[in-house]
Amino acid sequence: MSFRASFAGLICLPLLAGCSAQQSAFNPSGHDAEQINILFWVMTLGGAAIFVLVLVLAAIAITGSTRVRQRLAGEGLINWLGIGFPVVVLTALLIYGFVLLQAGAQAEAGNTGLRIAVSGEQWWWRVTYRTADGREIEAANEIHLPVGQPVTLELTTADVIHSFWAPSIAGKLDMIPGRTNQMTVTATRPGITRGQCAEYCGGAHAFMAFHVVAQTPAAFEAWLEREAADAQPPQGEGPRRGQELFLTSGCGGCHTVRGTPADGTIGPDLTHVGGRHSLAAATLPNSAEAFAAFIVNNQHIKPENRMPPYGIFSEEQLDDLASYLEGLR
Repeated sequence: MSFRASFAGLICLPLLAGCSAQQSAFNPSGHDAEQINILFWVMTLGGAAIFVLVLVLAAIAITGSTRVRQRLAGEGLINWLGIGFPVVVLTALLIYGFVLLQAGAQAEAGNTGLRIAVSGEQWWWRVTYRTADGREIEAANEIHLPVGQPVTLELTTADVIHSFWAPSIAGKLDMIPGRTNQMTVTATRPGITRGQCAEYCGGAHAFMAFHVVAQTPAAFEAWLEREAADAQPPQGEGPRRGQELFLTSGCGGCHTVRGTPADGTIGPDLTHVGGRHSLAAATLPNSAEAFAAFIVNNQHIKPENRMPPYGIFSEEQLDDLASYLEGLR
């Protein structure tokens, strides 16, 4: 391969990396993201048209006849194009942006009474669903939304400044210690998209992501009922041995598995961890192999996370523990 082709490939790699639809503002699946996408294209195309106009006028000024160049240098044209045109265009775009994004308007939550509290922690997301009947259902690293229903997100942080950004659903909003910011979002179609912490928050910041799962209202209600239930007893000898290891090795001091003595709150709730779309805040796929790898080698996979590496288990014990966790659905 020639040097020129290699160089072109290196230049294109960052561009190709941004083509994924899973975490892209160009693939909106929420009301706010759709409005932001429209505004982006209006601003981009409008700016491109003005840029072309400037290039054309510059070319005429360079290559045109003396008479044409004198007219371009006239005070009237400079006043119109240099002052009047920018004032009119920028004012129109500003007003259009305010109207499109409904600046200053307070979005109303849906009539379901559902609110979702999201707390940024180094380096994962604590997610608590607060229903109209007073229930609080805790999960982690995934946010489920009913399509077509506005839902208020209550955003806060347990440690440093984080920033909640789900580009396919809405814009981003900072999470400030000691403060709760609110964002009302509306998913417009079912699907799974990805979000990310958008404020540098420490060593594992790049590994602090999450998934947004938009579901039909019926599917969301069914999922929420399953999520509210206690963990099912493990089936099979291996998972039962894995549960015993989990409870006797100190895992329950940091993690909760509802329906068992494990009631720790330092780390993510693992009651239904096997049913999530990823592990370790979207760092690994959800599989028994990934569970085993993270238990033993988590500081290499996600540096500086607060879980110590567990090298105390034999290979058989690790398989049992991983099968137990994978079965928590």
